[in-house]
Amino acid sequence: MFGASRVFGSNFLQSKILQISLPMMQVEAINGTSVSEFELDGFLNLGDYGILLFAIFLVTYLLILSANALTLSLISATPRLHVPMYFFIAVLATLEVFYTTITMPRVLVDLLRSKKSISFRSCLLQIYFFHSVGISEACLLAVMAYDRYLAICAPLNYMAKMTPQLCIQLVLGCCACGFACPLPEIVLTSKLPFCGPSHIDHIFCDFPQVISLACTDISTSIMLDFAFHTIAILALIFLILLSYMKILKVIVKINSSEGRQKAFSTCASHFIVVFTFFGTTGFMYMHLTWMGSGRYDRIVAVIYAFLIPLFNPIIYSLRNKEIRDVIRKTVGFPCASNI
Repeated sequence: MFGASRVFGSNFLQSKILQISLPMMQVEAINGTSVSEFELDGFLNLGDYGILLFAIFLVTYLLILSANALTLSLISATPRLHVPMYFFIAVLATLEVFYTTITMPRVLVDLLRSKKSISFRSCLLQIYFFHSVGISEACLLAVMAYDRYLAICAPLNYMAKMTPQLCIQLVLGCCACGFACPLPEIVLTSKLPFCGPSHIDHIFCDFPQVISLACTDISTSIMLDFAFHTIAILALIFLILLSYMKILKVIVKINSSEGRQKAFSTCASHFIVVFTFFGTTGFMYMHLTWMGSGRYDRIVAVIYAFLIPLFNPIIYSLRNKEIRDVIRKTVGFPCASNI
């Protein structure tokens, strides 16, 4: 009898504890986050390949920093490059440095440590700055396409229209748009309840992977994220396409086959970079479901977060004849003309 009473008392006590703790857990989940940090699982079980991947990413990061630093130093030190096109290229190089530095150093550290944790606040900050700089860069690519349109299609009025004041205003507008656009999503994400699990199947924090961990209905968040990225990406692609279509109309009328081939080569390389960037970002964000393969998401993330910033200084700067001439005269590197 005493044994039965002890069992009854134990069950009664457990039921009371559950009655008290469950409402508290529900209130905690509704009012805020119970998860204080996330675990990034993008680089789990790499084994010996972790060191190899670290070396590859480190070399990539150093190349990105070096190429963009070279671009900035050459443009700033050469008076004849102080024109709108190179001003925008210098701004692009600056954004590329910030864009990769937001994620790459932490990725490198995570490759060397077993516990790949990041606090909730640091995760949101990484998402915000990553998207802010990314959107600023996307807007700048549209501005650069418009600049090329004016230079090629209206060369007589180019300098009168593309004044230094307008260039600065366009860059400030790109940055203002970039840093303002992610704020609503960041605020909404910060108010979501996260009560577990806390494992992010990605190499850095991003909206889809973090929002999918919320312990509430996320259909509204998914719809807002889809609508925002779809409108932004398609609008910028439309503006860039419009500029390049008008440029191509002028190029086909060039009498010199050499000049026409050079113009086509330049536009084609720019076009490839632009649409690789928008294609990969569209793959990541322009869909209504976030249940895709983590492996594919990681591959696409490496392309638009690490590889495109590596190719941009080569496409926009080192393949440019004037910058190659400056390199050849400055450092005496005769092969620069063959890049």
